[in-house]
Amino acid sequence: MSGFNLTIERVRARAVVVPIARPVRTAVGDVPAAPLVLIDVHTREGIVGSSYLFGYTPFALEPLVTIVEQFGNELVGKAVVPYERMREFHAKLRLLGCQGLAGMVISGLDMAFWDALGKAANMPVVNLLGGRPTPLRAYDSYGMVDLEADGQALLNSCKRGFRGVKIKIGYEELARDYQVVRGVRDLIGADVALMVDYNQSLDPAEAKRRIECLREFDLHWVEEPVPAEDVIGHAEVRRAGHARIQTGENWWFPRGMQQAISAGASDFAMPDIMKIGGVTGWMQAAALAEAASLPLSSHLFVEASAHVLAVSPTFHWLEYLDFAGGILQERLLPVDGMVTARGPGLGMAWNEDAVKEFSI
Repeated sequence: MSGFNLTIERVRARAVVVPIARPVRTAVGDVPAAPLVLIDVHTREGIVGSSYLFGYTPFALEPLVTIVEQFGNELVGKAVVPYERMREFHAKLRLLGCQGLAGMVISGLDMAFWDALGKAANMPVVNLLGGRPTPLRAYDSYGMVDLEADGQALLNSCKRGFRGVKIKIGYEELARDYQVVRGVRDLIGADVALMVDYNQSLDPAEAKRRIECLREFDLHWVEEPVPAEDVIGHAEVRRAGHARIQTGENWWFPRGMQQAISAGASDFAMPDIMKIGGVTGWMQAAALAEAASLPLSSHLFVEASAHVLAVSPTFHWLEYLDFAGGILQERLLPVDGMVTARGPGLGMAWNEDAVKEFSI
């Protein structure tokens, strides 16, 4: 069957809250379990394209499901042609804008379209994009850590071959940031990259003060030290030169990325495939990163990210944080700290028993 002759018959959305092995604590809130919306695009040809959205909080699940269903009603009878559908989405939301929940849904539908095309062609999406499944360097992603409770897990990350570890900081006092970073660096050693994430919790002046005090620990990057939308503040922190700055998980579609690049907001780029525009938006973002010589990493969504990073010219790191494994027939697991895309499509199949158990 040709992967380019699919017609949308219906779109289904389901909300689940999935337990995760390692709850994520941040400076601005905790994620004890993963609130997800599962999207299935059914076609007249019998192919079903699937993806999921990460809702951050269970309060977002009901409106996300509603928006998916409303978009789905308007997609019936249309072809699975991601670039055409993306143009229609943007035209439809020109006055409202594509940020927020609507932007998440657009990206999720785009991922499902590409998944359907890959399944119809019986190949991974990365092959449709002109690449092939490639082992990608990953880092193990943690929340705020307790050195006594999480020390063995951090050591296990190194033993499993991860060449990088990220922790979240942004405690009330700088002394606590310093203590935790020093403890983790001593634990994992000098040869493992150590990234820290402030989760937008500081203003530029405080960010510069804190990052300067952490210089001795050879941080690979400092992620989102100030509010994501404050590209000028990020640029100010970056100019201080105390550490390399990472941002991007809250860029909305490629135009948002271009605005950050123009402001000189970061040394690295980390788009989120659910906010940058799915596979279609990611490919445009990868071109922007190449043109700006920005090393490109992923945020969450390990299954889809492994496909698009493999064809990103400035690939840097894949973030390993498994939110959806609990409702998949088979988790995407790292091998010696590397993650490889699988197929057909995006390589995901729902475990319907688990979906039923965790559905809300």
